[in-house]
Amino acid sequence: MNRVVRERELASGQLIQLVQGDITAETVDAIVNAANSHLQHGGGVAAAIVRRGGHQIQAESDEWVRRHGPVSHDSPAYTGAGSLPCRYVIHAVGPVWRPGAEQEADQALRAAVTGSLRVAEELNLTSIALPAISTGIFGFPKERAARLILSAMEAYFQEHPEGSLKQVRVTLFDQPTLQAFLDVWTDIQPTA
Repeated sequence: MNRVVRERELASGQLIQLVQGDITAETVDAIVNAANSHLQHGGGVAAAIVRRGGHQIQAESDEWVRRHGPVSHDSPAYTGAGSLPCRYVIHAVGPVWRPGAEQEADQALRAAVTGSLRVAEELNLTSIALPAISTGIFGFPKERAARLILSAMEAYFQEHPEGSLKQVRVTLFDQPTLQAFLDVWTDIQPTA
């Protein structure tokens, strides 16, 4: 069962929550999939989403790429959610971590988070759950990603205080990733 371990309400009214649990069990309007640019959901969070939601998610993803081409960091794709307890899956492409290209990776991760929130609002959604994008097989350092993900969300809502999104859950499966987010949680200041 998923449990909220921290939450913060922003001055603009959005609620940001850290949740320990399984993103495929989240009962929100959309979950974010940490995807690759060709939406081939063979490992990590992506594979878990298809396993639980059904192969129609992969079929819709294949169709998206056929029609629109590879997915970029700043323009996530979205599909239906199959048998998941949400309405949509937003497929965000995070960066692969490469030493020496840290600034580029930071910008790409911020773009993936901001793009996911923007797509959710374009779909007029009120709630969304995100994983720790790029911290699995893409190798992005967990604490660095935590700081970037949380600050990107708060910056987005400071710039878009009147959007449809009211609840954002960062849903983290394993204890090391949760701890990385907890370690930076108090460092990220709420927007005023």
